[in-house]
Amino acid sequence: MKLNFKIQQYQTDAVEAVVRVFNGQPHYDKVTYIRDIGKQKTYTGFDGSIFSDGKQMSFVPTEEQLTLDDIDLDNDTGYKNEAIELTDDQLLDNIRTIQNENNIKNSDKLIGNVGRCSLDIEMETGTGKTYVYIKTMFELNKLYGWSKFIVVVPSIAIREGVNKTFQITTDHFMEQYGKKARFFIYNSSNLNELDNFSSSSGINVMIINTQAFASSLKEDGKSKEARIIYSKRDEFGSRRPIDVIKANRPIIILDEPQKMGGEVTQKALQNFNPLFSLNYSATHAKQHNLVYVLDALDAFNKKLVKKIEVKGFEVKNLTGTSQYLYLENIVLSPNKPPMAKLEIEVAQQSGHKRKMFQFAVGDDLYYKSGEMEQYKNGYTISDIEPLYGTVTFTNGTVIRQGEAIGDVVEQDMRRIQIRETIQSHFEKEEKLFDMGIKTLSLFFIDEVAKYRQYDDDGNELLGEYGRIFEEEYNNILNEYLTLFDTPYQKYLRSIEVVDTHKGYFSIDKKTGHSINSALKRGSEFSDDISAYDLILKNKERLLSFDEPTRFIFSHSALREGWDNPNVFQICTLKHSDSSTQKRQEVGRGLRLCVNQAGNRMDAEVLGDIIHDINKLTVIASESYKGFVADLQSDIKKVLYDRPTAATSEYFKGKFVKADGKPTVIDDKTANAIEFYLIANQYVDMDRKVTDKYRTDLEMGTLAPLPANLAPMSEGVHTLVQAVFDESALACMIEDGKQTKIEKNDLNENFYKKEFQELWKRINHKYAYAVSFDSAELIQKSIKHIDSELFVSELTYTVSKGEQTDEMDANALKRGEAFKTAKTRTTTLKRGEVSQIKYDLVGKIAEGTVLTRKTVVEIIKGISPVKFAMYKANPEEFIAKVIRLINEQKATMIVEHISYDQIEGEYDSTIFTAEKTSTSIDKAFKATKHIQDYVFTDGYAEKSVERRFAEDLDNAEEVCVYAKLPRGFHIPTPVGNYSPDWAIAFYEGTVKHIYFIAETKGTMESLSLKPIEKAKISCARKLFNEISTENVKYHDVDSYQHLLDVMKSL
Repeated sequence: MKLNFKIQQYQTDAVEAVVRVFNGQPHYDKVTYIRDIGKQKTYTGFDGSIFSDGKQMSFVPTEEQLTLDDIDLDNDTGYKNEAIELTDDQLLDNIRTIQNENNIKNSDKLIGNVGRCSLDIEMETGTGKTYVYIKTMFELNKLYGWSKFIVVVPSIAIREGVNKTFQITTDHFMEQYGKKARFFIYNSSNLNELDNFSSSSGINVMIINTQAFASSLKEDGKSKEARIIYSKRDEFGSRRPIDVIKANRPIIILDEPQKMGGEVTQKALQNFNPLFSLNYSATHAKQHNLVYVLDALDAFNKKLVKKIEVKGFEVKNLTGTSQYLYLENIVLSPNKPPMAKLEIEVAQQSGHKRKMFQFAVGDDLYYKSGEMEQYKNGYTISDIEPLYGTVTFTNGTVIRQGEAIGDVVEQDMRRIQIRETIQSHFEKEEKLFDMGIKTLSLFFIDEVAKYRQYDDDGNELLGEYGRIFEEEYNNILNEYLTLFDTPYQKYLRSIEVVDTHKGYFSIDKKTGHSINSALKRGSEFSDDISAYDLILKNKERLLSFDEPTRFIFSHSALREGWDNPNVFQICTLKHSDSSTQKRQEVGRGLRLCVNQAGNRMDAEVLGDIIHDINKLTVIASESYKGFVADLQSDIKKVLYDRPTAATSEYFKGKFVKADGKPTVIDDKTANAIEFYLIANQYVDMDRKVTDKYRTDLEMGTLAPLPANLAPMSEGVHTLVQAVFDESALACMIEDGKQTKIEKNDLNENFYKKEFQELWKRINHKYAYAVSFDSAELIQKSIKHIDSELFVSELTYTVSKGEQTDEMDANALKRGEAFKTAKTRTTTLKRGEVSQIKYDLVGKIAEGTVLTRKTVVEIIKGISPVKFAMYKANPEEFIAKVIRLINEQKATMIVEHISYDQIEGEYDSTIFTAEKTSTSIDKAFKATKHIQDYVFTDGYAEKSVERRFAEDLDNAEEVCVYAKLPRGFHIPTPVGNYSPDWAIAFYEGTVKHIYFIAETKGTMESLSLKPIEKAKISCARKLFNEISTENVKYHDVDSYQHLLDVMKSL
């Protein structure tokens, strides 16, 4: 499998934030210098000839000797980064402009402790910061000609991960920029790489970790590495490696700088003679000039990372009791009352054993246990409460889901954790499998012997955790195996238990045995390169269904090396209760998953269900409350400094985009925004954001801004959402031990004649045809592009300098050998710095599914001013033109579309095919629905869909209804469309007894995206104009609205 990468706006924004700091810097391509190639070691042969480093040199007569013109100087040519020609004031002005546009607090001064400036880029774990800084290198090279970079990382794990990212993104960046970056890991025993670094004119990247770093880069260091890098080496032509690096004036990129030893590291970095430095981290300990922020809350709200679910466990050792009880979960099924899944001790001939059973109200644990005395007094179940996840016994004992009572030792807790991890894995796996997504679960352990042991002959044996895993896996597997011959069932049966789990550990070089990873001094991580190499080597293989491994055990000291996007469960089986950084633990599984084609399953692909699919379950070894409190505290500490009130003062001076152009909010506009929030009860007396705002946001029913503010609506609401709110953190994490509904079978309502009649009328498959005049599309597209297209432009400053009349060495050092006579600031009119030839027509034709001929006509027709924007920023121009043309296509197809019914229909299993595992608090227990539970979209307590379902259930005129599954869809030229509801009314109560409804948070057509509008319009045309089945369709925002609309149809 090969991971695929695509251009994402938030990553492009992070790149541009850095690149624009140097607006005004001229482009210098391939700046050369005479490289010190060192003294060549010579050897004399038997015949008197001289050899030098493997090259033979012969004595020749004087008259035949080479002149200076004949000497090939290529060997001593080096390529370095040109100096920054901007003044400190110009740099600071550029930084402040970017900070204003990104709504970041302005820097007081330029911070240049490592090079001319030190820029901070804050990006949440899992959002692709390595990708971002590699792309930044290509952009800096394209715009300014800089080509020498050094990436500094705090550990071997991150170093190997960075190296891997360079490898797997090579083709992606080659396609974008037409060139490859040359990268290597610094190794003091292979200094020749430094010569290649200096003599190559392309993009060159050296990756170095602080292990080599902390000792090597201190001038007075006493370690071997320090002696090598700071001393003249015979094997390196009597040169000091540090001088060879220094001559290139490299740009330094620090990955996770907060882990790099502070001032000592910063001082050591200056030995590299850096041009400037870039700091990338989710948690900056020391602030420099911050130019971009994407914190944990932003990443979650923008759906760039997985949602977190925590399964916590609590042990209650009741005094004077010896009985053992563990409540795993409460099972809900359509035809039975709630059942409690309890683990108890059972008396057997071989001794006491703990076993799992399902119990109902009235069941007595005493008899089920084989009449064990510990359950004799009052252990009959009196109540099972699914909503609160509790079971009550007649003696008053109450146990909650995830709670263990009585004689609980550490081994019991580990077994519970392993079992819950396997259970969570299976709950998600079938649904993910059907979508082509491999599910992985990751266990971190502190002692290899707990998982793997060896006999006297060196053969591998299972340790305690390995044995527990296989026992629990087989038990749970049997619950999920069925007689059906589905692809998933075949997949399960094809994997042996011994093949489905695997250990990734450090290996003893002498014995070949797995061993505990040694921790580096002062850290909780290991330096074992071979272990990380194995983890990274198998990264793509683990994502494939061909690889049977689904459960991975690894040493906790190696956890920094794990960054697999398809990890959906993380379980840390640890000995002690010493506090670990919860956020770091969770960070190993935050990346969005990928499918078998290597494509990221993000919001663009999954839409509203992104967090149903991308959910990371953390199986904790403590209570849910304790774990979440620590995790939220960790997150809160590192959130970017957010305001706590939405006042006019907060809005004033902020930048938002209005009609695509950055616009500053003035006093009058700021006051108008505050008044809008007050008038709609979106802020309270203290200007704190209210629950009403959050609910309306979730439901899509936000009140429209006044007409004069409407163009900046998106930017205003982004600013409101940036106001800190404790409840926002709560939305990021949910309780994994809440009662879940695993099955939601069809009930008797499905078989009612009214629904069967409705189902018969809508259960058709269709094909569409669209025939419209290309000339009409061309003209509308030209007009739309001329009106809406805006592409950001770059400016640069040209300084014309003259050499001073007198020059000395000090003036050279101070950079004062030239005096500036004139400067001119100009908008960058064409991308002459780029050597890339874009297939403009081909890219737009591909993105719009139009012929090249049609695209050429559109491009020829747009105004010269708009077409000139292509040269300023080709990528942005292409992306925006594709979007604008597609919007016109979407509005036109509705007028010209026709549908034909084709053979085939949907099976009734479509309603139950989508496996779900939804918390009971997000389900509505219905009486008129074709299934017992209705799962509605949105997390708001009373979302539009939830209220609509409740109203349908309570309406006397409604006979039966169904929430239509996503598999039921209507094809349209802009993508498949799945309506929300099918409703059958009692005859005689309403005008149309068969109705298809789409629920929307707002009926304002302006707030719907053009593509979405087009899909809804296609459905209207199919049901209301073309179909003869007497089924009507409309989009509505409430049940009352449906009744009102019906009268007009």
